[in-house]
Amino acid sequence: QAQLVESGGGLVKAGGSLRLSCSGTGITFSDNAVGWIRQAPGKEREVVATITSVTTGESTVYEKSVEGRFTISRDNIKNIVYLQMNDLKPDDTAVYYCSAARLLLGVITGTGSWGQGTQVTVSP
Repeated sequence: QAQLVESGGGLVKAGGSLRLSCSGTGITFSDNAVGWIRQAPGKEREVVATITSVTTGESTVYEKSVEGRFTISRDNIKNIVYLQMNDLKPDDTAVYYCSAARLLLGVITGTGSWGQGTQVTVSP
């Protein structure tokens, strides 16, 4: 059974940076699409970044509001997926989850495996 564990969240001032990590057991991230999804209070869940499997070219896609500021990457040896977040804004405040699925569609629709989330709070 797949287990995903996020870490790296915290409190940061606007303009600062954080790097989130998602460690997986019982799942090989390189064989799966993996994404970072965030949920802020009162807002809809938002897929902020995704990366496809190695066999499908490790393509990355970003939500428009984070493009140029966030970078998703994967260490296939350590089986960890990262989300580097730079130039953080108060609107980035949310619980960030990682999710993995065989197909990217599973990540986007939320039907893949999920972690427990990590809180990111950006102060003005």
